[in-house]
Amino acid sequence: MIYEEITANKRKTVVLLIAFIAVILVLGYIFGKTAGFGLFGMLFAASISLIMAWGSYYYSDKIVLSMSHAVLADPKDHLYLINTVEGLCLAGGLPKPQVYVIYDEAPNAFAAGRDPGHSAVVFTSGLIEKLNRQELEGVIAHELSHIRNYDILISTISVVLVGTVTLLSDWMLRNVKWSRLGGKGRGEGGYFGAALLIVSALLAVLSPLIAQLMHFAVSRRREYQADSSAALLTRYPPGLAAALEKIAKDKESLEVANKATAHLFIVNPFKNIKGGAGKLFDTHPPIEERIRILRAM
Repeated sequence: MIYEEITANKRKTVVLLIAFIAVILVLGYIFGKTAGFGLFGMLFAASISLIMAWGSYYYSDKIVLSMSHAVLADPKDHLYLINTVEGLCLAGGLPKPQVYVIYDEAPNAFAAGRDPGHSAVVFTSGLIEKLNRQELEGVIAHELSHIRNYDILISTISVVLVGTVTLLSDWMLRNVKWSRLGGKGRGEGGYFGAALLIVSALLAVLSPLIAQLMHFAVSRRREYQADSSAALLTRYPPGLAAALEKIAKDKESLEVANKATAHLFIVNPFKNIKGGAGKLFDTHPPIEERIRILRAM
C-alpha cells in the first residue's frame, strides 16, 4: 500500500509538471505570434522560466525562513526536537537539515531548501508543545520525506512556473490590442489574425487560473506521497494520522503564514477553507482523506 501510493504520486507529479511546461510553451508561442516575435516567443518564455527558477533555487529557502520569522532551534530549549530529527535522519539515510522554530501557538511545520544537503525543517512552538512523542515523530518524518523526495525543489519550480504563466498572460493582454495581426478583412493577418487575437485574450485570462490549479494539484500529490514516505520511515502510520487530526482540530491560525507560503506547511495554515470552491483552491488534500489512507496502511 505504501509503495503503491509513492509510485502513483510520483507518476502524477511528473505528468502535471510536463503539462505545466506545455502550457508555458503554448503561451510563449501565442505571445510570439500576437507580438510579432514568431517562435522567439517560445524561447523567451523558456528563458524567463529558467532565470526565475535559478533565483528561486538558490534563495527561496532564505526568503521563506525570513518571511516566517523562523529562528534556529536552541539546543537548550529544544534538545529533544533536534535529537529526534537527527535520529530519523540516521534511520532514513539523510544528512541532518537545519532545525528552526517559529514561536507561534498554532501547530504546524514545513520543510525548505533545494536538496537534502541544503535544507531546513521548521516547527512551530505550538506543534512541539501539543503533540506527543509518536505524533511529533510522524510530523518530523513527513517533513524529512519532503526533503528526501525533492518536494522542496518541485514546490519551488511549480511556484516559478505559475509566476511565468501569469507574467506571460499579462504581457499577452497588453499586446493584443497593439498586435499587427488584428487587421480587418482578408489582408495580412485577416480573419486568422482576429481569431488568434480572440484565442490569445481567452488564454491570457484563463491561463493564470489553470496554472494555479495545476500548482495546487502538484502540492496535493506531494502531500500524499510525503505521508506515505513518513509512514515508511517511522513504521507507525497511526502516529502521523493522530498528529494530522490534532493539528486540523486546533483553532489557532498561524499568524506568519501567507498565500505564498501556505502550500509548504503540513496542514493548510488558514482555517477558513470552506465549501467546494474553497477546497478546489486549497493547497492541501482533504485532511480526512489523508488520515483515512494512513490508518488503512
